[in-house]
Amino acid sequence: MHPISIIKLHEGKDGHSSVFFLMCTDLFSAIMNLVMRLDDKCLKLSKSRKEACQRLNLETVEDVLRYYPFRYDVMEHTSFENWKVKDKVTFEAKVVTAARVFRKGRLTTANFQVMYEEQILKVTIFNRPWVTNLNVEDIITITGIYQGNGRVTAVNYDTKRFEEHPAITPVYSLKEGLQQRTMRAIVQQVFEAVENEIQDDIPEEFIRRYRLLRKRDALYRIHFPSSSKDVDLAVRTLKYEEFLHFFTSVIYMRSKDVEEGSKPVRVFSVSKIRDKLKQLPFTFTKDQLQALNDILADLSSPKPMYRLVQGDVGCGKTAVAVFALYAAVLAGYQAALLAPTEILARQHLLSLKEMLGSEVRAGLLYSGLSKEEKKNMLEGMADGSIQIVVGTHALLQENVMFHHLGLVVTDEQQRFGVEQRRALVRKGDGCDFLLMSATPIPRTLASALFGEMNISTIHTMPKGRTAPITKRINENSFRSVLDEVRQLLSDGRQLYIICAAVEEGESDVRNVETVTENIRKLFPQYTVASLTGPMKSEEKEAVMNMFACNQAQILVSTTVVEVGMNVVNATGMIIYNAERFGLSQLHQLRGRIQRGSTQGQCWLLSSAREEKTLQRLDTLVSTNDGFVIAQEDLRQRGPGDILGTRQSGIPDFILGSFNDDTNIMDTARKDAAYICEHPDNPDYAVILDRIASRYQEEYVD
Repeated sequence: MHPISIIKLHEGKDGHSSVFFLMCTDLFSAIMNLVMRLDDKCLKLSKSRKEACQRLNLETVEDVLRYYPFRYDVMEHTSFENWKVKDKVTFEAKVVTAARVFRKGRLTTANFQVMYEEQILKVTIFNRPWVTNLNVEDIITITGIYQGNGRVTAVNYDTKRFEEHPAITPVYSLKEGLQQRTMRAIVQQVFEAVENEIQDDIPEEFIRRYRLLRKRDALYRIHFPSSSKDVDLAVRTLKYEEFLHFFTSVIYMRSKDVEEGSKPVRVFSVSKIRDKLKQLPFTFTKDQLQALNDILADLSSPKPMYRLVQGDVGCGKTAVAVFALYAAVLAGYQAALLAPTEILARQHLLSLKEMLGSEVRAGLLYSGLSKEEKKNMLEGMADGSIQIVVGTHALLQENVMFHHLGLVVTDEQQRFGVEQRRALVRKGDGCDFLLMSATPIPRTLASALFGEMNISTIHTMPKGRTAPITKRINENSFRSVLDEVRQLLSDGRQLYIICAAVEEGESDVRNVETVTENIRKLFPQYTVASLTGPMKSEEKEAVMNMFACNQAQILVSTTVVEVGMNVVNATGMIIYNAERFGLSQLHQLRGRIQRGSTQGQCWLLSSAREEKTLQRLDTLVSTNDGFVIAQEDLRQRGPGDILGTRQSGIPDFILGSFNDDTNIMDTARKDAAYICEHPDNPDYAVILDRIASRYQEEYVD
């Protein structure tokens, strides 16, 4: 076998924008052929093949061509004397006895004997009743598992000679009911329809320098290889292309994310900040103080701040951000804090008022405000009487104006697209820009991903903060821990129950509506509330207040509670269908149940049986280190979620791995920087135009 490890889940210069968006007719045609939808008549896909693609979420030609095999079956002759029990074997043999078939219900079992290298082997095969058509003396090729003592459990057989079979056969990840030969036929049909339109994204000089394949050749070899060497060459080329696309896109995105230039130095009273810190009921950790000092130094610099503060759930990033906002106000500027949800925005405003008191005039802006409330907020922001505004996407609207905006802080930065973040920064003049993320990544990777962005990392946790205990339950039901859940509730604690869906849909996915109904029957003595994203702001607020005040003891919710929930008494969490969430997201969710000193308990429910899935979930059981978890998430799912770039045209990884392909990654990063530094070079037009068109696609609407 020759396995391929599949990972899925998977600075511009002023005045050169025209180069990014320059698209010649031939290039545009080539790009359009790759994004062509599979229902296009020119592909001539049958209805059944289109339906097969839909089941695999394949919508375009590019989706199909990038749906790489996850492993390959290699035909190798192995002598019987070298077979080991449980080996997968393929061999040519002569039938020596007719097959006998036994039936039990719908199951059929067939037994017959064959000769291979003078050895008589007993073959068993299931659900192949037509095996009785074989005649004694027939030569067949069998693939199966060797059970020892001359017994083979066959997976398949045919009447071709061994040498007539392909030396290497791709194996695709498929859903139940789909067959490998169907997928291979779809890939071949799509490839043949567009093969003459496939252009190289990698510039010619890099193809020659690194002896890479042409893209058309690489795609052909990875899907239709004649040897393992073909696969190796194809994977090498396609990995480099993925990294080159990624880093070129990141640099392009970064040029959209922050303005170059200078700003007035922010002058503020450091002694006032020190005094305010001393008034807090807690003490900043060493890392919090270092992060704050980094920010204050940036504010005092003539260069606009572009900094990321990253740290694990509960490490105290919000407190650092509050004092950054305070420093901006002391310097005579307004400041804005952008949060992804109303719940989180409200929590931030509360934290801000608790830490700064009445010295700073702060307000909240979100879509659910009444007309009068919104009018007053907008007027206060425009005339400067509101010094700090905390808000949701409502802050991004065109009618939102500031008197003198000097600092923008974005929390959970991966929740916002590049243009969204930039839209708020544009409302000021020479704004400082601070991003916060609770999905930390190691510094070496952060440097590779974020380039010139300055990074402050908070490793240390506040004193008294204990980690939640996490258990994986091998079923999508918590009946095996029901006694523990009952004890938690009887002790007066509260419980979160997380579902992957809002309402009934897929049969194997628990939804908020059904679970809420069932939990109310199971625990009639407690008040059960439900919370989902589609609910109106007023409804969400009412439910959150109920839970925060312990008027509801159980909250059934989607991942809307992932951020911004700070209910100290809620110490239990049940997560249904845990395999459907990313590790970092699961880590964020369980961070809701360790807000105080009481031990939190998190139960991950999953009926999944795939070894990789179970190993992934066990990462959460074995560690509470957000950096370890984020690195594993990055390895398995790619950097799109962490960067907040899935909605920004940044490509995900299929073959490339940030952990395993550091040499290719470093080389591609340097090449991407060179490409973006020389956008007028016509040899770079293909890759730059593909990136620009992908970016445009997201924001044209």
